[in-house]
Amino acid sequence: MGRLREMGFVKFAVTPGFEVGGTLFKPEHLAALGATVGENAKIELTAFKQLYVEVDEARAEEIKEKLKEAGLQIHPAGFVTKSLIACNFCRGAEDAGLDVARALDEAISGHEVPSPLKIGYAGCALGTSEPLLKDIAIVKMRDTYDIYVGGDGKSLKPTLGVLFLSGLTEQQLVPVVRKLIELFRQNGKKKEKFSRFLERMTIEKVREAVS
Repeated sequence: MGRLREMGFVKFAVTPGFEVGGTLFKPEHLAALGATVGENAKIELTAFKQLYVEVDEARAEEIKEKLKEAGLQIHPAGFVTKSLIACNFCRGAEDAGLDVARALDEAISGHEVPSPLKIGYAGCALGTSEPLLKDIAIVKMRDTYDIYVGGDGKSLKPTLGVLFLSGLTEQQLVPVVRKLIELFRQNGKKKEKFSRFLERMTIEKVREAVS
């Protein structure tokens, strides 16, 4: 009887990105996913508009490359900044700031932090993506952007984010959000929620640090 080797598994996140209409997994994406990951894989639907995929470690890199070829984005799972949780851009790509949202998504996704960090985006004040329940939220207000912080929807007593900065330009937006992430990365305690981090540091001091 041959010696059995216990297979290791790795987990990563998969998303199609977003477009006018929202975060859309198309039939070809799901077909590629099912055909690529293998019968032993586990696929979990998350609250981050991502799928967590757990596969045999020996095939992980091969699977990631094939999924990228199918038009899917690959991100780390775990204690990282999640890919941007965006709205459906119902006002259209230009009015809702689709290009800005994509640039923001590229800049913020996958950074290691003390606890998972959810960052939301709404292309107008309707806020259909529930941005104020996210750790950090960006809301487009005509030609400028407002940032809210401290939202937390994972509780019987959810907390709405509070206004952090308003009237930011496209050029100011990404650097400020990156500074917020870096401040949390450097000063947050292990497994500390972002909302608790803000309470401990105070929003006033955090605002001074990133302005």
